[in-house]
Amino acid sequence: VQLQASGGGVVQAGGSLRLSCTASGSIFRIATMGWYRQAPGNQRELVATITSGGSTNYADSVKGRFTISRDNVKNIVDLQMNSLRPEDTAVYYCKLAVTMLQEDYWGQGTLVTVSS
Repeated sequence: VQLQASGGGVVQAGGSLRLSCTASGSIFRIATMGWYRQAPGNQRELVATITSGGSTNYADSVKGRFTISRDNVKNIVDLQMNSLRPEDTAVYYCKLAVTMLQEDYWGQGTLVTVSS
């Protein structure tokens, strides 16, 4: 399984960005997909997840601003980020997890910088 993340960049506070992660392989359809982020000096933290059935979960800090979605035909998981804040600045990683197989895969990360 390979994960390719894209869409990061520099945006002013209050702006929007859309991250995309494309996965190889048919395992995508049964996997829980997630976006995580890691700011300098901080541990990697959960941003949002979406199960194979479409159930979503968000960190409190992004609720109401970020939306995770997936396309099981194109093997893509997106993260729409609105009302961005400087504290959202981080490297964002996508993750594919299949609990029943005990398999986790990570993408390479994409940098999001929000200027004040």
